[in-house]
Amino acid sequence: MNVNGISDATYTQTTPTTVADKTKNTTPTTAAQEEVSAVYEGSTTATKTTYTQDTAVIDKLKADAEARTAQLRSLVEKMMTKQGQTIGTADDMWKFLAKGDFTVDAATKAQAQEDISEDGYWGVEQTSDRIIDFAKALTGGDPELIDQMQEAFEEGFSEATKSWGKELPEISQKTYDAVIEKFEAWRNEANGTVNNIEA
Repeated sequence: MNVNGISDATYTQTTPTTVADKTKNTTPTTAAQEEVSAVYEGSTTATKTTYTQDTAVIDKLKADAEARTAQLRSLVEKMMTKQGQTIGTADDMWKFLAKGDFTVDAATKAQAQEDISEDGYWGVEQTSDRIIDFAKALTGGDPELIDQMQEAFEEGFSEATKSWGKELPEISQKTYDAVIEKFEAWRNEANGTVNNIEA
């Protein structure tokens, strides 16, 4: 049989059986005794997945981030005002904080500690989850854009380090590591492999 003209097909060998074969218990036959036939299994038409941005999630994440950033900025501005400092730009705020040359009242310190705690809004888990959620919403979940999203994240982290003026605090590095792990998990999920992320 010539199969050169057939493409995208899978062939399997089967041995025909009769009703009598199924009902009686006989000893197995050898391959030479069996009649072999080819069974054609046609290919299935592959459908292309369309990925679209999830603008509702993007808008929600942006609004939430803006509100939380405004809250953080307000805390810092109040603290700076009490110490006779002024703030001109966001970069000034980050550089002021990076110097560490300030005092914090108990209420501000408690709020900051809560915000960066394990379950806090600015904590490692919530922040890394938001970054991945944002990347997935921007790409519509398209796995072909994972590398591009990871590169954009790494570039943003580098820019944040420049704004800070020196190496970012430990929580930032832990968040960076968590985001990279979650990009890898997304990549593995898209490739059909399992990634064990240690908690």
